[in-house]
Amino acid sequence: MRYKEKKKWYQRIPGYRSGTKWKMITASVIYFFIIMAIVNPSDPSTEVASENTAEEMTELEAEEATAAEEEEQETDDRASSEEEERKAEEAEQEAKEEEERKAEEAEQEAKEEEERKAEEEAEQEAKEEEERQAEEEAEQEAREEEERQAEEEAEQKAKEEEERQAEEEAEQEAEEEEEFSGSVSQEQAVSSAQSYLDYTAFSKSGLIEQLEYEDFSTEDATYAVENISVDWKQQAVISAEDYLNFSAFSKSGLVEQLEFDGFSSSEAAHAVENITVDWQEQAVKSAEDYMDYSSFSRQGLIEQLTYEGFSTEHATYAVDQVGF
Repeated sequence: MRYKEKKKWYQRIPGYRSGTKWKMITASVIYFFIIMAIVNPSDPSTEVASENTAEEMTELEAEEATAAEEEEQETDDRASSEEEERKAEEAEQEAKEEEERKAEEAEQEAKEEEERKAEEEAEQEAKEEEERQAEEEAEQEAREEEERQAEEEAEQKAKEEEERQAEEEAEQEAEEEEEFSGSVSQEQAVSSAQSYLDYTAFSKSGLIEQLEYEDFSTEDATYAVENISVDWKQQAVISAEDYLNFSAFSKSGLVEQLEFDGFSSSEAAHAVENITVDWQEQAVKSAEDYMDYSSFSRQGLIEQLTYEGFSTEHATYAVDQVGF
C-alpha cells in the first residue's frame, strides 16, 4: 500500500501549498508587501496596497484550496488506481503462484505415483521371485524326502528280509534239532498230556496250565500240547457234557464257562451247538438248585435265571415247574 508523501513546513503556507513556481513567486511578493505594511502602517498607499494584497491573498488561498483539493483528489484517485493495480498484480501473482503450485503438486503426485508403481512392481517381482524360489525349494525338499523314504523303505525291506531269513533258518535249525533230539522232559510232558486227555477234557491253555502245575516248564508244556494229536473242538464238546452231568447251565452260561476254562469262543460255541440238551429243562434244574439253598419270590427267581443267561420264556417255565 502506498502512502501520501509528507509535506515540508513551507508547503503548509498559503501560496506554497500547490508547489507551482509562479504561485510561489506571487505569494512571496504579496507577503513582502504585507510585511512592509505592517512595518510602515502610516503610508496610505501602503494601506491600499495592503487591502488589495489581502484580497488577492484571499483569492489566492481559495485557488490554492481548490487546487489542493483537486491535487488531493488526483492523489487519492492515483492511489486508488495504484491500489487496484497492485491488487490486480497481487491477484495475478497469486493465481500464477497457485497455478505453479498446482502444477508442482501435480508433477509431484505424478512422480510419486510413478515411484509407487515402480515400487509395487519391484515388490511384486520380488514376491514372485521369492515364491518361485520357495516352490522350487519345496519341490526339491519333497523330491529329496521321497528319495530318502524310498531308500529307507528299501533298506528296511532288505533288513526285514534278512531278519526273516535268519529267523526261518533259526526255526529250521530248531525244528531239526527237536526232530533229532527231543529232551527227556519234553517226552515226559507229551506222555503226561496224553494221559490227562485219556480220562478228562482240556482246552489247549488249560492243559498247559495243568502240566505247569505238575512242575513242567512252560516250554516243555507248550511243546507237549503242540506235539500230541488232539481235536480241541471235540475237547470242548466233552467238557460241556461233563459240566451238564453235574450242574445246570444256560446256553450262554455254558459258553462263558468253557471260555473261562481256556477254550476259544469258536470252540465253546461249537460245543454248545453239538451236544444234546434241553435248555428249558436246564432252567428248571437251575431253579430247583436256587430254591434248595435260598428263598426267592416268583419275580426274583425269574430275574435270577435271566441273569444266568436263560431266556424269559425258559425262566418263566422253570418257576412254573417249581411251584410258583
